[in-house]
Parts: sequence; C-alpha cells; structure tokens
Amino acid sequence: MLRKLKRVDQLMLWILLCFMAVSTIVIYSATTNTNYEGLYKTNMMLYGAFFIPLLITAWFDYRVVVRYFSVILYVIGIALLALVMFKGIDINGSVRWIAVGGQQFQPSEFMKLFTILLLARFLGQREGEELRLVRDIVPLTLITAIPVGFIMKQPDLGTSIVFAAFFVAMLWMANVRMSHMIIGLSATVAVIGSVVALFYLNTDLLAQFIKPHQMARIATFLDPASDSDQAWHVMNSIRAIGSGRLSGDGFTQGFFIHSGYIPYSYSDSIFVVIGEEFGFLGSAALILLYFLLIYRMVLIVKDSNNLEGAYLVVGIIAMFTLQIFENIAMHIGLMPLTGLSLPFISYGGSSLLTNMISIGLVLSVKIHQQEPELPELLRTESTIVY
Repeated sequence: MLRKLKRVDQLMLWILLCFMAVSTIVIYSATTNTNYEGLYKTNMMLYGAFFIPLLITAWFDYRVVVRYFSVILYVIGIALLALVMFKGIDINGSVRWIAVGGQQFQPSEFMKLFTILLLARFLGQREGEELRLVRDIVPLTLITAIPVGFIMKQPDLGTSIVFAAFFVAMLWMANVRMSHMIIGLSATVAVIGSVVALFYLNTDLLAQFIKPHQMARIATFLDPASDSDQAWHVMNSIRAIGSGRLSGDGFTQGFFIHSGYIPYSYSDSIFVVIGEEFGFLGSAALILLYFLLIYRMVLIVKDSNNLEGAYLVVGIIAMFTLQIFENIAMHIGLMPLTGLSLPFISYGGSSLLTNMISIGLVLSVKIHQQEPELPELLRTESTIVY
C-alpha cells in the first residue's frame, strides 16, 4: 500500500489541505453569532474523516471499480433516488435528502460519481472508435437521463446541469461525431431560446410547463426588477461582493453576511463571504487554487495510458468545473440562482464526501498508470455485448 501511495500527486493533497483551511475559516465567519456557531469544528472533523476514504480509493485500482462495480453502484444510486421520492425530507420546498441514523445525506451527490463511472465503462469499451448514434450515444443518453429525471422531480436544476456538463465533456473526448454534437447543442440552444422567448412573449404559456419556483428564478435572472422579493438574494450577493472591493472588509467584518442579508452563507452562498470579507484578492486566490487542482487533473488525463481512466478523470473535471462556475456566476448575476454548493468550500457532508472520493479516483488513475493491465479474464467478463 505504501508503495502505491508514494506515487500520489502530493500537490493535489496540499491543495485539498488549503481548501480545508479556507472552508473552515469562512464557515467560522459565516456562522459567528448564529444558531450554527461551532459548525466549523464539524467541518474540520468531516475533512479529517474523509481523507481516509480518499486514500483508500486512491490505493484501490480504479479499473476494478469501473469494470466490476460501476453497474452495481449505478443501480444502488437509482434506488436511493427513488427512495427520496417516498421517504425524502422536505427542506425549503426541495425533497433531496434521506435521514439515516439521525443524519441527512443527499443521494444525488453520489449519483453524479456513479453515473460518471458507468459512462467511463461504456466509453472505454469503444477503445477510441467513433461513437455510433443508436448503439452508443442513445444508451449513454439514457444512462444520464434516468437519474436526471429523478433529480428534476426533487426539484434540483443545479445538479441536473452538472450531469449535462460531464455527459457532454465525456462524449466529446470519446470521439463523438461533430454532426451529432452539433445536433445536440442545437437542440439545447433551441430549448433555452424557447424558454427566453416565451418568458417575454407568453409568460402564461411558459408557466404551464415549469414549476412556480423555477419560473420565479427565471424571472429574477432575466428581469431582476420584475420581482424585488425574488431578486433579493441575488442583488444582496452582488452588493456584498462589490463592497469587498480589492482586499475585503476584513475577517468576520462583512456587513451583509452578519446582518442576515445572505441566506445559507455557510453553504451554497459561501463565495459571497469570501468576496465581501477578503475581496478580489481572496476570491482570486481561491479561483487560482481551483485552477491548480484542475490543471493537475488535466495532466493526469494527458499521461493516462488507459481510456477508462482518461474518461473517468474528464468526467470529474467537468463536474468540478461546472459547479465552480455555476456557484460563483449565480452570485454575481451571470447565471440563475440554483442550490449548488461550491466544491470543497461549502459546508455539506454528502458533497464533501463525493468530492473527496472523486479526487481519490483521480489519484488512483495516476497511481496505476505504471501498473500492468488487468488479466484478460477480468477484461472479458466485464465487457458489455452490444
């Protein structure tokens, strides 16, 4: 085990330690003099505990996980998403969580990784050959669409967009035809364009296809002045980040944060705390850490001698990149507001565990680059016959 772990990308581990420090400090500030005071201690304990599954995942051969456990994990994930519909906990109008032993966890967080694993298995079996529409793209689309359907019922638009992001990224890397990609992107643009057009031309018709809270978020994004109550969160976030200017108002000194103007400042809106209290410099430093993390993962993809591993890491890169962009963009008015956490920084056990295991899989790809290929018997048994 030690021999393998010596090949771990140590810079990535140092970046995670930096994330732990940033997350703990910002959560401390966001929860000072609130009912959640002391949450930063739990955050440190979660980080410490979750480094264990990260290292175990890194040591374990990812190829065994992809070829033997991806289908099982995917089925378990779908079963958990179905269970949410019947036994889920309603928090602020969304039913995304299941209670187990007095603790809550969010199955959709784990389902992101389970879906990436199964997509990597299917795509790896094509061995770089051009993807076929009916025999490849259609099944892969169904694999992604099934969990998205459950997640949209919760409802959770933000997580659904993450699925779309890593699905497109993995197909792009897996030699999809340009014509198929253009058709898919054109359909996406057409849907978005139709929603925008209906919003301005026939709001009543649009309201028949989407839920009231989704309609409110679209209205807030496209026309913030249309409903000051719905735009309250976003407008205050923009003001708070803007007030931080270059170096911020100072640690625990953010006016908007500590006056109750920013909901969920310790979780989904934690970037606002960084922007207000540490300013542009603090925000830029955090984005630089994200850049370094993704850059190291890109190098692992570049050096990978196994397509399954390359596809797996590409999916994880896309998952992180979309979440980082969406979380930051929605608090500065560039994207609609969604319930999406900021990776490694927002408080949340399910999201942090998923992210740590994801990094463990990335490190496993790096560690096992020099390992011999699995026995032919294992490869044959895991092959899906088309």
